[in-house]
Formats: sequence, C-alpha cells, structure tokens
Amino acid sequence: MTIFEAMKERHSVRSYKNDRIEGEILNALQSFVNRMNEESGLHIQLVLEEPNAFDSTMAHYGKFSGVRNYIVMAGKKSGELDELCGYYGEKIVLEAQTLGLNTCWVALTYSKGKVAATLGKGEKLCLVIAIGYGRDQGRNHEVKSRESVMKVDGDVPEWFINGIDAALLAPTAMNQQKFVFSLKDSTVTAKAGIGFYTKIDLGIAKCHFELGAGKENFTWG
Repeated sequence: MTIFEAMKERHSVRSYKNDRIEGEILNALQSFVNRMNEESGLHIQLVLEEPNAFDSTMAHYGKFSGVRNYIVMAGKKSGELDELCGYYGEKIVLEAQTLGLNTCWVALTYSKGKVAATLGKGEKLCLVIAIGYGRDQGRNHEVKSRESVMKVDGDVPEWFINGIDAALLAPTAMNQQKFVFSLKDSTVTAKAGIGFYTKIDLGIAKCHFELGAGKENFTWG
C-alpha cells in the first residue's frame, strides 16, 4: 500500500481485536515513531498492551472497545504543540495504515490520568491515538467542497488542487474540516478556524496537503 492509498483507505476505528502488534510490524512501527521524534523534537511514545487508559465511562461513551495499544502525542509546552502533534501524529497514522494497522485520534474520550506515559519537565500530554487491528475498517466521512477550504488569486495549479483533495481526506475532530489553504505565487498559507482541536486538525490537514501537493512545488508561508 502506498501512502496515497493509505490516505484514501484509512478511516477512524474504535473497536479492536485482541491481536498483538508484534514482530516485523512492531519493529517497523517503532522505528518510524523514533524517526518522527528525531524530526519533530516531540516526545511520542508507543504504549502496548495497556488497557487502563480506555477502561472508563468516557471511553465507553466514545464507543471504544478492545483498545490496549495507543500512541502518546506529547512534547514541550508551546503555542505550536497542538499543530506539531497533528502533523507528526498523522504521519504515524498513515504509516500504520500501510502496515495493516488501524487507528483513531482521541483527544477527549480516554482517561488522561491512566495513560502510561513518561513526561519530562515542561512537557504536556496533547492527546493519544488508538492503534491496533480493527474489527472493521471504519467508514467514509463527508467532505466539504474544494472551494470552501481554499483561496487562490488567478489560475489554480494542479499540484494545489491535489493538495486540497488530500487535505479533505484528513481526519478532523467531529469532521469539522475548519481549515483554509491560501495560495499566492508559490507560497501556501494554512489557517485554522474556530472550534475544538482546530490546531491539531490543521497539523493533520497540512500533513495531507504536503503529501498531495508535493513539497517541491511550494513553500509554507
């Protein structure tokens, strides 16, 4: 599976089988997490066979079941932390999909106090990502029109359209898709709207846009 196929096929999954993440799949996943930590400066942690964080009324309200593995998205407190966690977390989510794993972003419906994370001085737990072998593959979500999430003066290059289409495949909280990508010359500016977790969503959408558009075609403004 290519990364582009992963973007199209990946959907949020809340119910998981008892199958362990192990062997070559685990090695590949942990190696990728390590690489994302090096690139980002975040403190991302892969937690395995730990059911307590999702053994709560909130998790049951969120219709989670069988979650025993999750990725902790954490890092130094800053105004950029949410966006960074979204961007690099989605890179891991897409890599997991290529490995045959399923995932779900979880910002609220888990027990933060029971998360098996190690946080250093000045670090903050941003959210977690449930991961494992899903009992199903999730389902498609409705997407907004291209025009509602883009601003362009003049002709629209194909690479920008490809980026927008990829961004519209990105998971967002409550499927709100509150982001806008603007193009001027070859500079792209991305802005988050008002709402819950929109900075995390912006990071996720920027990850998708970059993959769809091709980093060689533009610079971030």
